[in-house]
Amino acid sequence: MSTLAESNFNFPNQKSVYKGKVREVYFLENHQMIMVATDRLSAFDVILPQGIPYKGQILNQLSCYMLEATQEIVPNWLIAHPDPNVSIGLACKPFKVEMVIRGYLAGHAYREYAAGKREICGVSLPDGLKENDRLPKPIITPTTKAAVGDHDEDISREAILAKNIVSKEDYEILEKYTHELFEIGSQMANERGLILVDTKYEFGKTAEGKIVIIDEIHTPDSSRYFYGDTYEELQAKGEKQRQLSKEFVREWLIEQGFQGKEGQEIPILPEQFINEITQRYIELYEKITGKSFIKADLTNINQRIEKNVLNYFDTI
Repeated sequence: MSTLAESNFNFPNQKSVYKGKVREVYFLENHQMIMVATDRLSAFDVILPQGIPYKGQILNQLSCYMLEATQEIVPNWLIAHPDPNVSIGLACKPFKVEMVIRGYLAGHAYREYAAGKREICGVSLPDGLKENDRLPKPIITPTTKAAVGDHDEDISREAILAKNIVSKEDYEILEKYTHELFEIGSQMANERGLILVDTKYEFGKTAEGKIVIIDEIHTPDSSRYFYGDTYEELQAKGEKQRQLSKEFVREWLIEQGFQGKEGQEIPILPEQFINEITQRYIELYEKITGKSFIKADLTNINQRIEKNVLNYFDTI
């Protein structure tokens, strides 16, 4: 099945291109940008060798849904989404931190906790917590924003301010927006029978100096969801939570002996596992939006994208 591994467009008024782990961004002369969501999959900050059919479409459409649903609470970069894999919005100068917020002890935070750490990113955690326990209150555990191929690293609020990575005034806004987005994201998840476990947000400044949310929000690439109806029962039994996130990909990779560390070989994903990943992404899209997922035409994805983007600019 066709996947969008990469793009190589030359749009009108295009001045530069940035290729990230899973998205490619085309910057235009008018302080706008075109973001193309590819079907690449990353885990442990490494791009895996095979694409996942419909992954880019799912992430793009789910993120647009979430950005539009939260724009009255926190301003964002989005202007339009003329193609299933494309968003057009304001070009912003990104802050060099990612705002990770956690309502439960899961994933990376649990692995650190299980290794004996009782402080993560300057935030103290009590003894006696089990994996996937709800935290007394949501905590922000920022990471540095790594370049492609490098690993994001945990960092504390104090270190961010001490190193002047973000000014105190701006950081307080980032914290405020992070808590507000997590609260509304949690409410939306609960209404659909899900629990928003943790997520990350990226922020930037527009050309006018306004702080806005950039990139994606509340997608399975940036967030972890548990099913709400079985959470308490499974937690009481000490069993694994049913979840909709990318964590199952990380778990599979760990079973293959890969965690993105130097010298480790990236495993090839079996076709059956690739299909399972697609189905999990579709399931989350339909679960969180309440809408049926409509598969886009994969015959010639690049040609379709170029046509839809050019048509959009011709009509504005």
